[in-house]
Amino acid sequence: MKSHYAPYPQYLASGVEWCDVLPASWRRVRLRWAAHIYAGGTPSKKVTEFWENGTIPWINSGAVNQGIVREHSALISKAAFANSSAKWIPNGGLVLALAGQGKTKGMVAQLGISTTCNQSMAAIVPTILLKPRYLFWWLTTNYQNIRNMAGGDLRDGLNLELLGNIECPIPTPDEQKQIARFLDYETAKIDALIEKQQQLIALLGEKRQAFISHAVTKGLNPDAPMRDSGVEWLGEVPEHWKIWKFGHFAPIITCGVASTPTYVDEDEGMPFLSAQNIRQNRLSLHKYNYIPHELHEQLTRHRRPLAGDILVTRVGAGIGDACVVDIDMEFSIYVSLTHIRVDPSIAVNRFIKYFFSSDYCKFLNFQGTVTGGGVGNLNVQNVKKYNIPLPRPEEQSHIADYLDHQREKFNGLILRSEDAIELLQERRTALISAAVTGKIDVRGWKRSSADRPLEAEMELA
Repeated sequence: MKSHYAPYPQYLASGVEWCDVLPASWRRVRLRWAAHIYAGGTPSKKVTEFWENGTIPWINSGAVNQGIVREHSALISKAAFANSSAKWIPNGGLVLALAGQGKTKGMVAQLGISTTCNQSMAAIVPTILLKPRYLFWWLTTNYQNIRNMAGGDLRDGLNLELLGNIECPIPTPDEQKQIARFLDYETAKIDALIEKQQQLIALLGEKRQAFISHAVTKGLNPDAPMRDSGVEWLGEVPEHWKIWKFGHFAPIITCGVASTPTYVDEDEGMPFLSAQNIRQNRLSLHKYNYIPHELHEQLTRHRRPLAGDILVTRVGAGIGDACVVDIDMEFSIYVSLTHIRVDPSIAVNRFIKYFFSSDYCKFLNFQGTVTGGGVGNLNVQNVKKYNIPLPRPEEQSHIADYLDHQREKFNGLILRSEDAIELLQERRTALISAAVTGKIDVRGWKRSSADRPLEAEMELA
């Protein structure tokens, strides 16, 4: 990592698996000799009084996502504590997830409260050799190395013996405090920059959405005479636009196969696409399965998706995401997709694609598709009844061209922000690693007196 921070004057081979050299003045130790390591416990869920009117904080593995844990997951009773293997962990101690879904396993957090935890977490309470906050950063930078200790199977969990074998560099106590202060401050600055970029991405997404919604319901001419559409929530539309029932200009509105078929190898079957193949209003072939030829023929005998047709996501968070088929490839679709073919003398497929992205259509989707369980489902019969304002096809094409240009502009700005976030995250990772291994010497680093103190400093002792 290129840095304006100077290195230490002398380095020696570290003897530590996860770094090559360390400053000559630093020592090293296995974690078992520098910290008390123990697991928690979960009181029986079958005993109601263990979980009612409790007074003892208790956290589960998901709490590590807080970074600094300030909120408990539940309160257990004194009887629950006495009749389980739950143990107190002091404020300032560390907890590390031994197991958990997704990225949870191997994540570490520092406690801003005294608490107990479940058996899928390890409590790590350093002795005088290691400062808790410095150890937090050392374990954080080695997140992937720690996960790898459990083996290649993602289902395998970590254990206390593995954690005890972790080797840790040991600078002097004052250096540990300084490194922790430095990283708390510098990572907070980077995190603030990342948050600003994330806010910008959200704002750009909202503006892109507003452009689409306005264009497909109001047109591009701000001086066009308007009239009341007569459609709830749609409001006024250009006077020369006509309100159509979707089913009146779309001869095909259907969905794919409802049951998950048997998948076969590529050379034995035909492509089978699903909702994951719609990305940013485009058809993506990054990943898909194959189904037997016989089933493919059965599914596509009457409704084979062709180039120029529209595919729309029917379920989940991406409900309403649409694309125009722009590939010359034979395929069939899963039930998570709706297949639409429009009459080109009335509707332009690219305009209809953007219609599905509009706020008006999202309103229609919500009103007519959310079931009692709260699960969205783009019902084919409801889509046929949608009221949609349409200008003449040539104006639809003009609007679609405009939206293509605007989308590319907004997507370019969003991509720049995403690239900036990636670079900031890389710098954050590199900075942590460099500081905790002594690649950079931060002993002389000073924070401006005008800066506000960081909350994390209460855990440095």
